[in-house]
Amino acid sequence: MKNRREEMILPRKFLRMCRAAMRRVKLADSIGTELTGAALLTRTLILRRLLRRLVLADDERNIGLLLPPSVGAVVANAAVSIDCRVAVNLNYTASSDVMNDCIAQCGIRHVLTSRRVMEKLDLDIDAELVYLEDFKRQVTLSDKLICAARAWLEPVEAMERRLGLTDINPDDLLTVIFTSGSTGRPKGVMLTQRNVGSNVDAVNEIIHLVADDVLLGILPMFHSFGYTTTLWTVLTLTPKGIYHYSPLEARPVGKLCRRHGATIMVATPTFVRSYLRRCEPEDFAALDVVFTGAERLPAELAKAFEQKFGVRPVEGYGATELSPVVSGNIPPSRAAGDRYEGVKEGTVGRPLPGVSAKIVDLDTGENLGPGRPGMLLITGPNVMKGYLGRPELTAEVIRDGWYVTGDVAEIDRDGFIRITGRVSRFSKIGGEMVPHIRIEQAIAEVLGLDEDDLAIVVAAVPHATKGERLVVLHTGLSLTPEEICRRLADAALPPLWIPSPDSFRRIDEIPILGTGKLDLKRVQDRALEEFQ
Repeated sequence: MKNRREEMILPRKFLRMCRAAMRRVKLADSIGTELTGAALLTRTLILRRLLRRLVLADDERNIGLLLPPSVGAVVANAAVSIDCRVAVNLNYTASSDVMNDCIAQCGIRHVLTSRRVMEKLDLDIDAELVYLEDFKRQVTLSDKLICAARAWLEPVEAMERRLGLTDINPDDLLTVIFTSGSTGRPKGVMLTQRNVGSNVDAVNEIIHLVADDVLLGILPMFHSFGYTTTLWTVLTLTPKGIYHYSPLEARPVGKLCRRHGATIMVATPTFVRSYLRRCEPEDFAALDVVFTGAERLPAELAKAFEQKFGVRPVEGYGATELSPVVSGNIPPSRAAGDRYEGVKEGTVGRPLPGVSAKIVDLDTGENLGPGRPGMLLITGPNVMKGYLGRPELTAEVIRDGWYVTGDVAEIDRDGFIRITGRVSRFSKIGGEMVPHIRIEQAIAEVLGLDEDDLAIVVAAVPHATKGERLVVLHTGLSLTPEEICRRLADAALPPLWIPSPDSFRRIDEIPILGTGKLDLKRVQDRALEEFQ
């Protein structure tokens, strides 16, 4: 029991990882910073010491971080965590109002950031800002000598006791990650040591990470995919982590990967598409795994990336509330003859070890068999502790230990999950569930658009007699709405699925989030505005 408990305590695993990689480079970023395991541990201990001495009160629990992917962000997260506090990485693409709401929900008093970051952001933050670069003048020779000596010489067990890490339990809070707010006010997802630790271990079990692996860290750490897979995977397992502050800057990302020989990329299809267009084959010469999530991976994109770079991206699935990874396709190069291996394109793979999935009827909650679409439910050690300060919302989505994803899916006889849409992206018209995504795909086919073109989006607005009315927001059409509707009918699309010709509106751009996902809240607001 003791060994299992220690496995789940990520700061303890971090100390052991550093000791195993003292002379090996563990972190690097695009501004030229490189740290061995010894330097990483020393800097983490120094920053913890300075924060305790100069900034943080003993009763401060939740600490804000406003830092893009970088070596500095990794060290800051590690320092907060080994001080037995909760690191809350804030979304720097959000507005001041949204960010301050998140700060208030967590009771954050201090936000760790840098002057360079704040100069680029137009934010008015309701907390005291702590500029990490200012600490350089505060570090004494004593700080350096004491922390270096402890990093190299202090027994790990003694260090754990001195830092208080032996008092941490697997169900203690590790972080709060706020949802994207794509469907409303961001919710604070409470993730425990067990939640994130089990997810890291499960991902390792299916991808079989080794010390020669170099993991690209471009996803922001306020995003659960980035927090778990590119932060704690590097901090607790053998791979080296390399970081660039913006996933949208394709050429610097390519240059970073070429210099360090990146073998694993975790990204969204939006970012993968950018690298396909702007990076050279030599940039990704060492790449072995491209794992995508957060949005659907178009088959055309996977094929084009493979043709240019020699590695085919595979798709997985997750949710912030699930720490986040639920399932994944496993590329042949990482298969180890176990039951989790295999790729089935068009699906998001099989559930991770320890994670279970089931499909239930949208109306009755009855369990459905293979191949039947319904609501996707997930259970396992990755299910969140709950929403911060919102027990009523927690009770709505966690039922008897099963998390209700809000996604409509089906599971085939081989256990592969296929996502078909979100409940929020369905309309109930005439008693039938009408899928917005399927209509978007049909319109795109009529217009001859590529599968990954974000030029149209279907939404719904209230209707006096039918309950809801389908509407289409677009950035420009090559055919008239009347012709589109006629061709949809000729393609045998059900009549309930076909918007009326007067339900099309042109807008300047389709709203998306900083993560590249569709901003459903802004889409809905715009639809209501256009079709009052």
